[in-house]
Amino acid sequence: MYDTGYDSYRQTEITVKAANASPQQLVVMLMDGLMDELDRAEGHMQAKNYVRKGDAIKKSMRILSGLSVALDLEQGGNLATHLKQLYQFCGKRLMKASIRNDVAELQQVRKILSEIREGWVGFARRHAS
Repeated sequence: MYDTGYDSYRQTEITVKAANASPQQLVVMLMDGLMDELDRAEGHMQAKNYVRKGDAIKKSMRILSGLSVALDLEQGGNLATHLKQLYQFCGKRLMKASIRNDVAELQQVRKILSEIREGWVGFARRHAS
């Protein structure tokens, strides 16, 4: 919607990386995109640009939903179940932050997801060998 030449270049770069990524690396890429969208949402929230904030929140929710749906609850056991619950919890808090335009709430969601991201980074490193 707000495409620039840089956005097109960035999308091409992401497409190339995704084509060569392991499943764990793809999750890290999604988490990186999620963190970027949360940063955008916070900036737009602070600037009172509610349309763009809404766009960033929607993208964040879609990424969270994709991460949740992609979990293999059978193979992942309790870990996958707990991750799914955390993603759902973060989604609910993200909606609450959006409705209230609450930057502190958004930052709490970002903190939780940042810790989850670090776990995925470590997991991807261990499985890269």
